[in-house]
Amino acid sequence: MSGVSTEEGQDKAGQQGPELARAVLDAARARRQAAAAHRRTKSADGEAGQAAADGAPTRRRLRGYSGPGPDPRDPQKFGDVLSRLVKARGWQGPTAEATVFGAWERVVGPDVAKHSRPLKLENGELTVEAESTAWATQLRLLAASLLQRIAAEVGHNVVLKLHVHGPSAPSWSRGPRRVRGRGPRDTYG
Repeated sequence: MSGVSTEEGQDKAGQQGPELARAVLDAARARRQAAAAHRRTKSADGEAGQAAADGAPTRRRLRGYSGPGPDPRDPQKFGDVLSRLVKARGWQGPTAEATVFGAWERVVGPDVAKHSRPLKLENGELTVEAESTAWATQLRLLAASLLQRIAAEVGHNVVLKLHVHGPSAPSWSRGPRRVRGRGPRDTYG
């Protein structure tokens, strides 16, 4: 301590230690109260309204009841809140893909939906299974118009290509009751 001068721990008034800390705290408190008083007089004089007219952002504190007209505190429709959440989180792509499966009848029409169902959607390629081979052929012919209807309903670049398959027959090559050789002959006559 011999190398430390006595002036380092003192201010001009001769205060040191706890007295100096108390003086600094009191000065900070006085500055904060003066700033709050200045803000109160500024808003009472209407300078805040002038700042808003100049284009400077003002922050209104929402208190009490909302007045007539829309207010952020008013109850919101669930669909509106959900759409804002989907947009904020970036879920538009998965939502559009889910719409293809969930609202298939609305997307392609009731007649086509009765005879087909979507199986999978990967990399913009939708695989659809038809009820019969005749409907599979019909859906292949309607592929361009189906793609347009899907794009109009769920958005562009969600489904880029359509793969249509006919009905799938049961496979006897795998499973717990697999018969080696030519398969179960007595089942089909």
